[in-house]
Amino acid sequence: MPTPNKTRTATPGACRSVSSHHDLARLRAAITAFFFLDGFVFAGWVARIPAVKDQTGASEGALGLALLGVSAGGAATMMATGRLCRRFGSHPTTVAAAALLAGSVALPPLTHSALALGLVLLVFGTGFGALNVAMNSAAVDLIAALRRPVMPGFHAAFSLGGMAGAGLGGLIAGHLSPTRHLSLLAVFGLLLTAVAGRTLISLPVPAPRGGTGPTPGSGQAADLASPPGVRRPGRARWLVAVFGLIALCTAYGEGAMADWAALHLRQDLGVSAGLAAAGYAVFALMMAVGRLSGTALLERLGQTRALVAGGATAAAGMLLGALAPTIWLALLGFAVTGLGLANLFPVAIARAGALTGPGGVAAASTLGYGGMLLGPPTIGFLADWYSLPVALTTVAALAAVAAVVAYGTRNAARTAGS
Repeated sequence: MPTPNKTRTATPGACRSVSSHHDLARLRAAITAFFFLDGFVFAGWVARIPAVKDQTGASEGALGLALLGVSAGGAATMMATGRLCRRFGSHPTTVAAAALLAGSVALPPLTHSALALGLVLLVFGTGFGALNVAMNSAAVDLIAALRRPVMPGFHAAFSLGGMAGAGLGGLIAGHLSPTRHLSLLAVFGLLLTAVAGRTLISLPVPAPRGGTGPTPGSGQAADLASPPGVRRPGRARWLVAVFGLIALCTAYGEGAMADWAALHLRQDLGVSAGLAAAGYAVFALMMAVGRLSGTALLERLGQTRALVAGGATAAAGMLLGALAPTIWLALLGFAVTGLGLANLFPVAIARAGALTGPGGVAAASTLGYGGMLLGPPTIGFLADWYSLPVALTTVAALAAVAAVVAYGTRNAARTAGS
C-alpha cells in the first residue's frame, strides 16, 4: 500500500496526495470560497424575487409554485451528486456544480411567465443542490486529514456569503434592474469559481492523517479515519439517518425563521417594518457568530455534547422568541435560537459524511433540505389553525427533538468519532 507521501496510481480527480500544511491550507481556502459563493449567489437571487415577480406578472400562488423549482431541482439532484462524487471526485464535481449555480442565476430575470420562471429555477436548484453535496463531501475529506472539526467554519462562510449577498442586493435593488444585477452576480460567481476551482482541481483529495491514501472524492478519507464498527453497512445507514433527522430539525427552524420571523414581529408585536426585518437579521448574524466559534466549541465539548447543548439552547431561545410579549425579548430569543442552531447542521452533515462518504452527505443533506421545505408551509397551516406564535413553537419542539436524538444515540455515535 502506498503511503500518503508517495505518488499513487492515477485516478479521476487526483494523482498525488496532499501532505504539506501549505497544500492543506490552500485546499481549505478553496473550499471555503465555494461555501461563500453558495450563500452569496443564493441570497442575491432571493433579494430580487419581488422584482422578478412583478416582471413575470405571477400571482402569489403561481410564484409559490415557480419557487418550488429550486427545491425540486435541489432535492432531485442531491443523491445523484453523491454518485458523481464517487465516480469523478468531489473536487471536479464541486467546480462543475458551482459553475452551473453561478451561470444559472442570470436566467430568472429573463423570463416573462411563472412557467418559464419555474423551469429555469429547476436548473438553478440543480446547481444549488449539487454544490451543497459536492463541497460538503470535499470538506469531509479535508476534516479527516486535518483531524479537527472545522466544518462549522465552512458553514460560517456560507452564512457570511448569504448576509453579504442579501445586503448588497438590498443596496443596489433601487439602482440596477434584476437582469443587470443577476448578470453581474453570475459573472462574479463564474470568476470566483474559476479562481477557487483552479486550486481545488490541482489538489487531490487529502489522505487522512496517519492513514493511507483514499480514493479521490469517494469519502474514504473520512471512512478510513473511523473505527471498524461504523463500517458495517446496516449500522452506518442507521446512523446516517439519525444525523439526517438532526439536519432536518435544524433546517426546519432555518426555513421557518427566514419566512415567518419578520411577519411575527410585525403582526403579533406591532413593530415597524424596519424593526421587524431585524428579526431574521439578528438570527442570521448569531448563526454566523456561532459557526465562526464552532470549531473551538466542538474541540472543547465534543460533537455529541455540542449537539445536545445546541438543540437545548435553540429550543429555549425559540420559546422565548415566539411567546415573548415585547420586541426586545423576542429579538433576544431569536439571537439565542441562532446560536443554538448554528452548528447542528454542519456537525450532522460532517458525521454522516465520515460514515459513508458522499453518499452519507447526500442522504443527510436531502433529509435536511426536506426540513427546509417542510418548515414554512407547516408554520403557515398551524398559524391558520391556531396562531403564528403557537406555530413557531414547533421550531423549539424540533430543536429539542434534535437534542434528544443526539443524546439518545450517544453510545452508538461514539464509534463515529464523538
